[in-house]
Amino acid sequence: MTRRSCAIYAVGIICAALLVVGIGLVVGQVFRNLMHERLKKEIVLVEGSRVFESWKTPPPPVYMEFFFFNVTNVEEFLQGEKPVVNQVGPYTYREYRYKTNVSMVENNTRVSAYTTKSFVFLRDKSVGDPTVDNITTVNIPSWAVMNKLKGSFWKASLVSMWMTSLGSGLFTTRSVDELLWGYEDPLLARVAPTNPEVEKIFGLMYKKNNSNNGEFVYHTGQQNYMDYGRVETWKGESKLSFWTSDQSNTINGSDGSAFHPLLKKDERIYVFSPDLCRSIYMEFEKDVEVKGIPAYRFTPPPSVLASKEENPANEGFCISPKECLGTGLLKVSPCRKGAPVVTSFPHFHLADSKYVSAIEGMSPQREHHQTFLDLNPTTGVIVRASKRAQVNILMERISGFPKTRTLNETVFPVMFLNESVTIDDVSAARLQKLLLISTLVSNFPLIIVGLGAIMLAVFIILLYRAHKHKTTAEEDTSYYPVSDNDKEKEMEKDDPQNGTYIGLTPKVDPQA
Repeated sequence: MTRRSCAIYAVGIICAALLVVGIGLVVGQVFRNLMHERLKKEIVLVEGSRVFESWKTPPPPVYMEFFFFNVTNVEEFLQGEKPVVNQVGPYTYREYRYKTNVSMVENNTRVSAYTTKSFVFLRDKSVGDPTVDNITTVNIPSWAVMNKLKGSFWKASLVSMWMTSLGSGLFTTRSVDELLWGYEDPLLARVAPTNPEVEKIFGLMYKKNNSNNGEFVYHTGQQNYMDYGRVETWKGESKLSFWTSDQSNTINGSDGSAFHPLLKKDERIYVFSPDLCRSIYMEFEKDVEVKGIPAYRFTPPPSVLASKEENPANEGFCISPKECLGTGLLKVSPCRKGAPVVTSFPHFHLADSKYVSAIEGMSPQREHHQTFLDLNPTTGVIVRASKRAQVNILMERISGFPKTRTLNETVFPVMFLNESVTIDDVSAARLQKLLLISTLVSNFPLIIVGLGAIMLAVFIILLYRAHKHKTTAEEDTSYYPVSDNDKEKEMEKDDPQNGTYIGLTPKVDPQA
C-alpha cells in the first residue's frame, strides 16, 4: 500500500469518526445537558455559590418613581361633575435594598432573610422639590376613618362633627414629601387616644424607609432547581389570611428578586408581593435584548385582575359579594387596616373602560403603564424590570357623613409608582461571559461535526486527485497499433542496408 493510499484511508477514518461522534452528541444533547446540570448546581442560594452575594446585595441600581394625580376641580366634583386630574411627576428616589439576618436552615435547603429598603431623593431625575410642591388629592385618613365606621350611624355622626370642627374634608392639599413619608393628620390625632391601633401619622410610604416587610424563608434550589428563590413562608406563615379562598391565600413564586434558570416560554411565573397582599402571575410576551443579552419578557395577562365573571378563580379576592370590583381592580382593605384602598395598574391599564372614562385625565398606555420582567432564559437573571402599580381610593356614599351624599361610587386615583431596574455594565459583562461559555460548551458537538465536514471535504479532494493520478498513469502505459509502412521505416532506421538485421550461418557447398 502506497503512502498516498494510507493518507486517504486515515483521513476517511478520522472523518467518519468525527461525524459519527459529533452527530451522536448533537442528537443526544450530551454537552448541553452537562452544561444545564452545572447551572442547576451553581445557581443556588447557599454560601459560596455564584449568585449568593449578588442576591444578598443586588448591584444594579433600582429607581422608584412616584407620579401623583392633582385634582383641579374639587368643588365641581363634590357637586356631581366628573373629576379632572393632571399627572405630576416623577419624583425619583434611588432605592437601596439588601438582605439582612441571612441564615441557612434545614440543611441548606432553605434560607431566611429580611429585605431592607432605603430611599434617597434624586433631584436631577425629578420634576421638582417634594418638600415644596403641593398636591391636591383624596384625604385618605378621613376616608379610612369613615369606612371604619360604616354601619355605625351614631359613631359616624360624632366623627362627622369632629371632621367639621377640625376642617378635615374629603380632599386635602399636602406637599409631596408629606404625602409620601408622613404627616400628622388632625382627625387621626383625635381618634388615636381612643383606639390604640390608630396612628396619628399618615403617609403612603410611612415607615417604609430603612425598613423591611418581615421575614421571608426561601427555597435555595438545591433539591430542585425549579424551586430556586421560591418563597416558603412570610412572617412565619405559609398561607395568607386576607382573602376568602385557599387558592387566593396561597403564597406562590419568588419575591421578585430571583427566578430559576432554564426558563421556558410556555411556563407561567409567579411573584408574591406583600404590597399587593397576594401573588400574581406573568406569562411570556416576546423576545427582547438588553445590553446584548437575550431575554424573555414576561407580563401580567388581563386575567390576573379580571372580574370573577371573566375569571372565576379571582372570586376569592372579593372581600364580600358586595365588595367585588370589576376587571382591572383589587381592593386591598384587608391588609390596609380597613382603609378603602384599591390597587390597579397605572391609568387603569387593563381595567374596564368605565373606570378610565370616569376620570378626566386618564390615558392608559401599554408602553408606559405595563408591568414587566425581562429575564435571561439560561440563568433566570433579571436584566430589566419595571413594577408599576397605582393607589386608588374607593369613594362612595357613607351613612352618617352628609358630605358624601352627593357622591356616586368612584375609584379615585391618588398616585402610581414605577419601580425599575436595568442590569449594570459590570454585571452584564459577567453574564455575557457566562453565556458565551455556556454556548461554546453546549455547541461543542457542532464544532466536532464541523471538523468532520472539513475532513470529509479533504477526503473527497484526495479521492478525486488519486483517481485523476491513476487515470493519467494508465494513459502513459497503454498500447497503440501501427501500420506496416511505419514498421518498415523503423527497420530502415535500424539497418541502412535492408532495414532489418538477420543472423545467418555461412552457406556450405555439399559437394565441396
